[in-house]
Amino acid sequence: MPRTSRPITVTLGNLQRRVEARVKSGAYASASEVMRAAVRALDREEAALDEWLRQRVDEAFADPRPDIPATRVFAKLRRLHARHGRAARNAKV
Repeated sequence: MPRTSRPITVTLGNLQRRVEARVKSGAYASASEVMRAAVRALDREEAALDEWLRQRVDEAFADPRPDIPATRVFAKLRRLHARHGRAARNAKV
């Protein structure tokens, strides 16, 4: 059967030992299998995060409370930022 993908080179750094340990344990037949499993796990993690974010956005849109004007939000953020800046400067003294 012809190959459906092409080889790539990946620099793993400190992760190299962890990949080798998984192959040595017999859990995986090759470093390629470890990398494929890692990408599938990353896909699952990203899908779960996307679903979580989608739920939060849906909840926000469904929230019956009135919108807060952006000018009010930014004014509050500026006050908080100024207060934290003063607190940090006072802590250094």
